[in-house]
Amino acid sequence: EVQLVESGGGLVQAGGSLRLSCAASGFTFDSYAIGWFRQAPGKEREGVSCINNSDGSTYYADSVKGRFTISSDNAANTVYLQMNSLKPEDTAVYYCAAEIPMLDIATMMSRESFGSWGQGTQVTVSS
Repeated sequence: EVQLVESGGGLVQAGGSLRLSCAASGFTFDSYAIGWFRQAPGKEREGVSCINNSDGSTYYADSVKGRFTISSDNAANTVYLQMNSLKPEDTAVYYCAAEIPMLDIATMMSRESFGSWGQGTQVTVSS
């Protein structure tokens, strides 16, 4: 059974940092793409970042480029999202998702082509 468990969310002041973790189990971690999405109240879900564990490629939404960094620890079956210079508009529930990368990850993110999702972790950035 595929399981994804997010952690690391919380309340932080603008300009601060958080590191989210996505702990995965139940599938061959290094063959999958792991994406991070977020959804703010009243807004559509937005793709944030993705890493393709099979080739190491990464994707970032324009809104987070230069501030967020995605990384993967294959030994720990965990993907991290380091979030720096946080802004109030980064406030959202953050979800990780997993899928075998049959497409390029930018397309996967735009189409939300992920079959397994975590429960989410809340990130709140105060101004």
